[in-house]
Amino acid sequence: MELSSSPRLLSSPTSLILLKPKVGFRVPQISSSPFHFHPSVSSLKLIGRMEFNRTVCCASSSEGNGSPMVPSSGSRVGEVKRVTKETNVSVKINLDGSGIADSNTGIPFLDHMLDQLSSHGVFDVHVRATGDIHIDDHHTNEDVALAIGSALLNALGDRKGIYRFGDFSAPLDEALIHVSLDLSGRPHLSYDLQIPTERVGTYDTQLVEHFFQSLVNTSGMTLHIRQLAGKNSHHIIEATFKAFARALRQATEYDPRRLGTVPSSKGVLSRT
Repeated sequence: MELSSSPRLLSSPTSLILLKPKVGFRVPQISSSPFHFHPSVSSLKLIGRMEFNRTVCCASSSEGNGSPMVPSSGSRVGEVKRVTKETNVSVKINLDGSGIADSNTGIPFLDHMLDQLSSHGVFDVHVRATGDIHIDDHHTNEDVALAIGSALLNALGDRKGIYRFGDFSAPLDEALIHVSLDLSGRPHLSYDLQIPTERVGTYDTQLVEHFFQSLVNTSGMTLHIRQLAGKNSHHIIEATFKAFARALRQATEYDPRRLGTVPSSKGVLSRT
């Protein structure tokens, strides 16, 4: 028997379909399926595809905030009530929610910003506050942020299995804001916004920095906020809350490769 083929063609199973026998020999037709070249090859391919499909299935089964897994104890919820002579604040936040926004602080612009936190973080955020806004918005703005930070701290618990870090840049028309954060347990705020006006509606724009400083203090978060572009005060502030929401969503989601371990070489993330 003699085949009209080069040694190079014979070296590959797929090249068998190119062989043309001389008289008296017939090459059986080979199936186009990748599982019929060789038993050992097909077994490896089949195992590989099964593993790939299992991984894709796991990654695409996310619910709520897009996390690939949910803790066995259920949704991560933090609830805080803060009462002083100046304010009465209650906050409930569900990190594994669906983006339900329900905020009434008595400060319309702040309510609008908390809606961004809920919508773009896909958190359920419930806030009720009354305060001495007949003086100004300062105390209510501060105490709402302190309560949100405390609720976030409670919802995160021991922080096992989370990504921990979040980083996002959000554009809003001409404005572009970059936010990077670390749920490290170490409170720090680096803030660099140039808001051109003193007020947006009735809201004092100085309160934006104070809001994030208060939230950082109680949540134990390292937070960096940078303005890359922007001229309109409303756009700058709203893009900041949107970028913060998306970065916080990244940081609080579950990393399936962590397998429920604390994302720290020290083995613990806490404020102490």
